[in-house]
Amino acid sequence: MRRLAAVLVITAATALHAQQDFSQVKIIVVPVAKGVYMLQGSGGNIGLSVGNDDAFVIDDEYAPLTPRIKAAIATVTAKPVRFVVNTHWHGDHTGGNENMAAGGAILVAHDNVRKRMSAEQFIEAFKQTVPASPAAALPVITFNESISFWVNGDSVRATHVQNAHTDGDAIIFFQGANVLHMGDTFFNGFYPFIDVSSGGTLDGIIAAADRGLAMADASTKIIPGHGELGDRASLKKYRDVMAGSRDRIAKLITQKKTLAQIIAAKPLADYDSTWGQGFMKPDQFITMVHAGMTKKADPKVSSQHHEE
Repeated sequence: MRRLAAVLVITAATALHAQQDFSQVKIIVVPVAKGVYMLQGSGGNIGLSVGNDDAFVIDDEYAPLTPRIKAAIATVTAKPVRFVVNTHWHGDHTGGNENMAAGGAILVAHDNVRKRMSAEQFIEAFKQTVPASPAAALPVITFNESISFWVNGDSVRATHVQNAHTDGDAIIFFQGANVLHMGDTFFNGFYPFIDVSSGGTLDGIIAAADRGLAMADASTKIIPGHGELGDRASLKKYRDVMAGSRDRIAKLITQKKTLAQIIAAKPLADYDSTWGQGFMKPDQFITMVHAGMTKKADPKVSSQHHEE
């Protein structure tokens, strides 16, 4: 649903949170594989594993939606949520953390997610200051490179991908179910939001897609951060468009073209009719990619990133 991408990007800065009417949001439960579901509401797509153990959840959207999310989970399991893994720090993926923790869930994320959530952040793309999260919303288990869970008869591995959508992204693979949750490193069918101010880069987006493609086969179901349920073919298409976008914009940058000149050249014209129909319009996407390519290294971002 392209609408979901619009909701994400508009509300990634939590200062806009109050403008939403959450009373109209419905949580849709999409079966993905045996024991695995995707939940769609307002914000990032949620992953859910159920079985003999307690529920295992990936991301939790916004705080006002927690009762509806829990009600949706209850339609497929009577067991409580034991773990919530955050794919990155943005509020449309972590907003329900405090509520979930209050219900007994253990919050897990990459080291940089806790660091970002623990301090005030500024999302340059929206000119929005995001206050630090309350202590109860912070992940209590963090990891550097990867972490494994053995739940509901499956082996689940969360792996850090460097400087992609942010500097704290994780992709999560359910090995038995053959399901991969890509978080916001994958927007299925439209240009993504890359949070350059949080260490995100287009090169990292492409590398994350390559990592996902290496994990997947033709039967793998892939949950994107936003958009409809995907597969290896849709992730490959996305990866190729991202690589093509990078190469075209980089070529114009090396020719000393200004941002205005690059936009006027319409280097992504053949992509735009499909990929430019989400929230991030072509000019906005080019501006964001240009900012990432021309940004000087930020020592604060570097210090928050751990080399693998």
